Amino acid sequence: MRIATGLIVAGAVSLLASSSAWSQTAGAKSAAAPQAAPAPIPAPAPPTAKVACANPNALGIGRTVEIDTTGGPGFGFEHFKQLDFLRDHEVVLTFDDGPWPVNTPSVLKTLAEECTTGIFFPIGKHATYHPEILKQVAAAGHTIGAHTWSHANLSNKKLNEDQRKEEIEKGFSAVKWALGTAPSPFFRFPALQHPPEMVTYLGSRNIAIFSCDLDSFDFKASKPQTVIDTVMRKVDKLGKGIILMHDFQKHTAEALPELLHRLKAGGFKVVKMIAKSPVQTLPQYDEEILKDSKLPTVSSRPVSSVVQTISE
Repeated sequence: MRIATGLIVAGAVSLLASSSAWSQTAGAKSAAAPQAAPAPIPAPAPPTAKVACANPNALGIGRTVEIDTTGGPGFGFEHFKQLDFLRDHEVVLTFDDGPWPVNTPSVLKTLAEECTTGIFFPIGKHATYHPEILKQVAAAGHTIGAHTWSHANLSNKKLNEDQRKEEIEKGFSAVKWALGTAPSPFFRFPALQHPPEMVTYLGSRNIAIFSCDLDSFDFKASKPQTVIDTVMRKVDKLGKGIILMHDFQKHTAEALPELLHRLKAGGFKVVKMIAKSPVQTLPQYDEEILKDSKLPTVSSRPVSSVVQTISE
């Protein structure tokens, strides 16, 4: 087993203004909420060995790394420069704003056909609208984090500190409710807006923060080819990176088969990121989710101590 070598995290996390835009407004319209709380399902076991793939030309998974989220490490060079663990021509596929009918299942189908994987950052409300789709994400073995309760921009000055914390915590509790088991302590800020005090708060909660290395800007795309061209142009230039996409977006689902073929042809390999342990949700927010009227019922450690390759 290889241990990912790395850099020492020095000082406080450096925060930059994000160029990403908020892809959808909070509280998107959706199908009716389910009528009964879902029965708990066991969490997917971390892979210890490669599983045979029916597609001999599949993109596959290059290696799997386990993340110790103690202290709230940050990933993605757009905001966090310290934990440079990806090797040349390695990528991480990430998907925001789901789960959503049609689009999320389409993304899952493509990932399965290519025997590869991603990290999903669902919106809490969407998880309560479509828990059965989020269960499909978990059953397929993908990593699941959270993306706030309502996709609120946490840099909005109209929100006080308690409201910002509630967005974070209620988002995780909603995902836990939908899955029947706690997700990974992986979090992405909406619009990649990182209020310093919330970065500190997530560190105190031992929740890793995900920015990105390259943004697909798929929410701005007018056709699937635009998504493909944008991602490939950026990843060819950078040589590796965490790719931000949205399983909420129709063009992303349509672009994904060709995009994965292009990544394979370009010699890129997908890295699967899993957490050492699940998030510990707070009981008050778990209870708030159950009582909700809409429902029926930064780290300073070396990279080698945060990220470890556990299979390759």
